[in-house]
Amino acid sequence: MDTKELLKKVRKIEIKTRRLSDHIFGGEYHSTFKGRGMTFSEVRQYQFGDDVRSIDWNVTARYNEPFVKVFEEERELTMMLMVDVSGSEFFGTKNQFKNEIVTEISATLAFSALQNNDKVGVLLFSDQVELFIPPKKGKTHVLRIIRELLEFTPKSNRTDIGEALKYLTNVMKKKAIVFVLSDFIADDYEKTLKITGNKHDVTGIRVYDEREEEIPNLGLVQMIDAETGALQLINTQSKKVRNSYAEYYRNRVNYFKETFTKSGCGVLDCRVDESYVKKLLGYFKRRG
Repeated sequence: MDTKELLKKVRKIEIKTRRLSDHIFGGEYHSTFKGRGMTFSEVRQYQFGDDVRSIDWNVTARYNEPFVKVFEEERELTMMLMVDVSGSEFFGTKNQFKNEIVTEISATLAFSALQNNDKVGVLLFSDQVELFIPPKKGKTHVLRIIRELLEFTPKSNRTDIGEALKYLTNVMKKKAIVFVLSDFIADDYEKTLKITGNKHDVTGIRVYDEREEEIPNLGLVQMIDAETGALQLINTQSKKVRNSYAEYYRNRVNYFKETFTKSGCGVLDCRVDESYVKKLLGYFKRRG
């Protein structure tokens, strides 16, 4: 992709996703994800109905009448986007590939955070951490993230979600809002997710294509594994082959949902031909 084409794509995504974040997601994002805590603001005279636990006894003793402490929410948050860039993300049978939807969702979330003056960072992963961009504020920073999502070429096509979660836990010392965007055709990440979920506010967003759920009966078909690059001749006429694949796929999806739920993390499914806008809004409202 040349520079001119890249900038055109970045601009197109910015216009679409910024409009969504400004008019739809901004308020929902703010009400869904609270600040890290409460910071002291001022004292004022006690009023009927105030919590007696907030009385400032030093000021009360000095003025001989009750005063209470007033706190404000510490609003600034940090959002981390963990994005799967392995080979299976470059799949799509309808209008868009999975990685294109992932980019749009990431941009919408990033602009929602930007609108609330929060920091945004990104971690691109395959079976290794491919790129880590530390959290920062500002439109220029968000546009850089979008550029990387559009043009980044991973070193590996395989997936290891556990490795990415381990890296995040080590590098992010303070609590963050974490969105993991992947098709989650992977396993063996339960232990690391539990640790990450205890420290951060984590949501898994599964982006998938309906054609991945089962193999159609097409006779003998040469297929390539997007993650290993291996070529295989598959007899799709065989019911056993089709059932075996469907079971494998269902197991991966169930593992994702059960593992995230057990770890106290959020779960969201987005099919490439469905509106991710409705899915995100529904999720924010359920959590808010």
